[in-house]
Parts: sequence; C-alpha cells; structure tokens
Amino acid sequence: MKHGKYRFIAGFLVLPLAIYAIFVISPFVQAIYYSFTDWTGLSPDMKMVGFDNYARLLKDDVFWSAVGNSVTLLLLLPVVTLSLGLFFAFMLNVGGRRRKKAVIGGVRGSGTYKILYFFPQVLSVPIVALLFQFAYNPESGALNAFFKAIGLDNVQPDWLGDPQIALWCVMAAMVWANVGFYVVLFSAGMSSIPKDFYEAALLDGANRFNTFFRITLPLLWDTVQTGWIYMGILALDVSAFAFVQIMSVGPGGPDYSTEVLPLYVYQKTFRDGQAGYATAIGVSLLIVTLVFSAVVMRLGRRERLEF
Repeated sequence: MKHGKYRFIAGFLVLPLAIYAIFVISPFVQAIYYSFTDWTGLSPDMKMVGFDNYARLLKDDVFWSAVGNSVTLLLLLPVVTLSLGLFFAFMLNVGGRRRKKAVIGGVRGSGTYKILYFFPQVLSVPIVALLFQFAYNPESGALNAFFKAIGLDNVQPDWLGDPQIALWCVMAAMVWANVGFYVVLFSAGMSSIPKDFYEAALLDGANRFNTFFRITLPLLWDTVQTGWIYMGILALDVSAFAFVQIMSVGPGGPDYSTEVLPLYVYQKTFRDGQAGYATAIGVSLLIVTLVFSAVVMRLGRRERLEF
C-alpha cells in the first residue's frame, strides 16, 4: 500500500495545483510586475519605473484618506456585524423564556424572524445600496420624512453629503446587508450545541449573559473567527467598493470622506488611465488584507473545544 504512494498523491494534485497557479497565483504575480511599470492599461507599451509608484503612494493624500477609511471599515464593520449576528442568533435559538415542553428555546416567532433577517441576502448589493441611497435622500428620503412626521423639522441631515457622517451611513447599509447571513450561520452552529449544556447551566443559576459567554461563544469560536476574516475581506474588497461606488457623492466624496482602496484602484485604472499606479495600490491592499488575516488568526487562536 505504501509503495509509490507519493507518486499516487502527486498525480491527483498536479491538475488542481496547476489550475490554482494559473488562475490565482499568476494574476497576483502579474499585478506585482505591473506595479513597477508606467502601464496605462490601454496600451501594450510600458516601461519599468522601479519603485516610483510606491514612492508616489507615500505622497498621495487621497491614497492615505482611502487607507484611513478602509481601516475604519476593517476595524468596525466585523465587530458590529458579528456582534449583532451573535445577539440575534442567540435570542432566536436559546434566549427565549422557558416553556412547558422545552427548557431551552428561542423567542416566540423565531422562525419568522430568521426569514426576515435573511431577507437582505436575497437582494443583490446594488439593490440594497440604491434602497439606502433613496432612504438617505435629504429631500424625499424616508429618514428625513420620519423626522418631519414626529415633529423634528429642524433635524434634516444631508446624510451622504456630509463628510462627517457619510462613511457611517455607508457602513450602516453594509451592516444591514450582511448581518442576516451571520444570524443564519450562527443559528446553525448553535443548533448543534447539546441542549444539556444549557439546561445544566440554568439549573446552576446561570442567566442569559453567563450562558452566552460561557457556553455559546466558546463553542462557536471557530465559526466567529472565520466570519471575522470574511467580513474583514468584504470591508476591504468587493462589498466596500460596490456600496461606496453606488451610494457616495462623487463617488468617494464628499471631500474623499468615503474613498476606499478598491474604489481608488478602479478610479486610477479606468478613469485616469494609470494602471501601473493602480496595481501598486492593489498590492498595498493585498498586504493590508494579509496582515489583517494573520492578526485575526493569531489573536483568535485558542484551544479547540469539542462536544
């Protein structure tokens, strides 16, 4: 059985590794190469410029604004989204009052709530972004209309037009669009935790707060850690680009208050014809993403709990 096992294993790995190298590794290598050129993205002609693009990044105020906004999303978006997802999932599965037939259960109507929370996942990102853009409209939006209806006529913010709150408005839309997925994900994880654990904790006098931090969170930690990395990547990549591109003024404004790194890469490539410089920004984004993933994996490492 052991004779020739390495050749046998290698035979199965050759094709998937070749596909991975061509479609995943190769684009990264090409992007790094282009970041050292003055390629416009429209012409095959280019020349090597060394580290000029990276030196230019250090003096680019818009780039640093984009870095600050991306880091803000990176730090806050996973915290808010996962915290809400954990809270709602806990209440829908084990946070309800005791009933006659079950010691442990969710709040009444938990099945309906799960459907409602998951509903944003059915909608595409552009639709969600447009819905929130209409809601934020200072003239005819739902939010300012609500303030008028309750007598707060003097409270009429220009939600997406105010540099102080524009990024927070975009972040709120991103949280609403993603929290339902984690409610369902964490609910699936909680359903696999034996009910005996909760019943024993209740007999010992534990409340909801204790059962959450002593039982639920430790047993779901691997799922939470994976969700944290996934949300961080969304904050730095496609999701942030789509929401800012559709919702913000400019896009990226006002005064670069919502500019994020993936949007800046897009603008430099297709608007300004500076693909070489854009790939240097993209390499910087890759480094930030890898550092974030490594930090989360390192800080979140703990002994695996089994049940």
